[in-house]
Amino acid sequence: MNTATIKHQEKTRGRGRPREFDAEAALDAALRVFSERGYHAASISELTEAMGLAAGSVYKAFGDKRGIFLAAFDRYRAVRRGMLDAELAKAETGRDKLHALIAFFAASSHGETGRRGCLVVGSTGDLALFDGEAAERVAAAFMADEALLADLIRLGQSDGSISPDLDRAATALALLCITKGMRVIGKVDRSGEEMAAVAEAAMRLVT
Repeated sequence: MNTATIKHQEKTRGRGRPREFDAEAALDAALRVFSERGYHAASISELTEAMGLAAGSVYKAFGDKRGIFLAAFDRYRAVRRGMLDAELAKAETGRDKLHALIAFFAASSHGETGRRGCLVVGSTGDLALFDGEAAERVAAAFMADEALLADLIRLGQSDGSISPDLDRAATALALLCITKGMRVIGKVDRSGEEMAAVAEAAMRLVT
């Protein structure tokens, strides 16, 4: 869903005027429901209430619950990547950028955000095993994150902040496992201090 506003041609009672709604705001609301409830437990009634839309509007815009989920998944990925890119831009060396990435995941793995969990990680078991299109999205998300980790390690090796002898591919995969694992552990009320300590331990892989 690329546009911020969907022009949805729904007939209102007594009038033939079209009604517009903010697709991004609606998907953000749906995200909260899917993240907290999971795909299968989330009902259309919960989604429409959270999105502030009539069921007819939702069906015409997204098709069905699966359509809402896939659009929300894409929205989640875009928003999270934008936030992460902003953090990476503040760092200079490859090592510092890698630390910023891991710290970003640590900060998302405690408190309310931590308890809500990661839609990508949650979708791995909740939907990807039973839906080919969802499985492709999850796989692409993991591959993109792993590639970013490898790119940051490569940058650090080129600027001298990370040892050139480091196994880039193996370390990127290890850090992918750690960062995704943080989002799982974060659902059970770990503290910010604990997750920050995990981030520092993870950075020892790139000494």
